[in-house]
Amino acid sequence: MYFIQPTRKIVNLEQMLETLPNLQMINIADIHLYDPTIIAIADVQDFLVHQWSLPTIVIAHENEGTALSQAWELGALAGWIWNKLPAHPEHSLLKIDAQYKRNQDSRDLPSAADLQKRLLPNPIQVLNYQIETFFQPSAYLSGDWYDYWKISDKEILFYLADVSGHGVTSSLLTSWMAAFHGRSKTPRELIKKLNGMLVQENIEKHITMIAGTLNFESHELRWSSAGHYPPAIIFEPDQAPKILNTSSFPLGLTEDLEVEEFVCQLTRHARFIICSDGALEPFSGGLNEQFSQLVYHLQNQSFQAPDHVADDIAILSLRRMN
Repeated sequence: MYFIQPTRKIVNLEQMLETLPNLQMINIADIHLYDPTIIAIADVQDFLVHQWSLPTIVIAHENEGTALSQAWELGALAGWIWNKLPAHPEHSLLKIDAQYKRNQDSRDLPSAADLQKRLLPNPIQVLNYQIETFFQPSAYLSGDWYDYWKISDKEILFYLADVSGHGVTSSLLTSWMAAFHGRSKTPRELIKKLNGMLVQENIEKHITMIAGTLNFESHELRWSSAGHYPPAIIFEPDQAPKILNTSSFPLGLTEDLEVEEFVCQLTRHARFIICSDGALEPFSGGLNEQFSQLVYHLQNQSFQAPDHVADDIAILSLRRMN
């Protein structure tokens, strides 16, 4: 950490320097040469006059309460008194530094969220089909994710995943999946590979997922589920919704994950929709009641998420156009 040489005479200066011998002494004129993320300690009057951008702990005399208040308004991290330093100043510095870094991480979250959204797949043109998506994190970063990409001239592979929990760790796993997917060509292969890597790395998270392939010439849909809820749904004109229930384990719980593959044919104007469980949150009642309301609104294309949601929401829809 830095100590900025005071421009006024400080009676207790030598005492403070003896208490904190590892501080690097710098001059005000040279502040621009130093790392702007490292905490500095400085006299409160110098801080008020020069208002530099270094994160700073200010030190004042006992009668300079107004100056301390002004320094806090300008962003000072903490305020000490020259002749009454903390009993354990090195420990206090470590706590202030840790809190400062946590605050910096929080300030970076909007940028991190923007970067995460950039990893979502770009729209692609698919013969006879329209791919529709919805993505709304509950906070800055999301643990829900979807992706799709062409694996041949007539086939795409897609998935929608929900990482357990919230926060940075869950969102990092979605980024990991986005970088990993291209090695797989079938739903079963994708799920097995992701599961193996999760178990091998012993990451204390599990992931539910529905993955599938769609042949947009033959309209054959192959898909697999790894413990995902809500189940996939197929909507067809003038037909009751088809709920594609399965029974399976999420990724990351066991090496011996059994992955069953299902096959169906999408008829003209059919929609295959998969959602994360956050899509149930806007609705009241128990799980069955929430799912029934979700199905109703998806079928009538009236689903609307509130501006602020308690859980991440991701939806992926494959609609046959003719």
